[in-house]
Amino acid sequence: MRVQWLIPVAAGASAVTQVAHATQYLSVEQARREAFPQATQFIAGAAPGASVAAAVGAPAGWMPRVFDARNGDAHLGWLIVDQVIGKSELITYSLALDAQGAVLALEVLDYRESHGGEVRLAPWRRQFVGKTSHDAVTLNADIRNISGATLSCRHLTEGVQRLLRFYAVALRTKPG
Repeated sequence: MRVQWLIPVAAGASAVTQVAHATQYLSVEQARREAFPQATQFIAGAAPGASVAAAVGAPAGWMPRVFDARNGDAHLGWLIVDQVIGKSELITYSLALDAQGAVLALEVLDYRESHGGEVRLAPWRRQFVGKTSHDAVTLNADIRNISGATLSCRHLTEGVQRLLRFYAVALRTKPG
């Protein structure tokens, strides 16, 4: 019996590669200033405990960054920085909520995927403005999907749902 081996001319010639493109669109500071231009200070809050994370359906180790936006003694709202998985890489985003818990802005801060970056475009993000923990925030119902960015759309929508539940469970009762 004769064995014949086929060896690719170049190593990896038959391998499919995906190149990730990490792009920072806004820093946390820029997102805070855009969402609350009248704020004189941002007070960092403590990370939610395991019981709060479980109550909102967050994954193990969930650690959003929470900022109380203030103008003097007046509470203006909250800016929450969180991460979700796009297709295979993390998407860092911020959600700005007014003092009553309504979405003021959704911003994509860092996008690391090679496809699906359309979720950072304003028309898609504006769909969330005005949503509260009482509203349905459902992809393909009240939130449009973007062809070619389905996983990013789905996971960002789920992230916004989680942060609205977080507001209802942990932030709504905090003195403002």
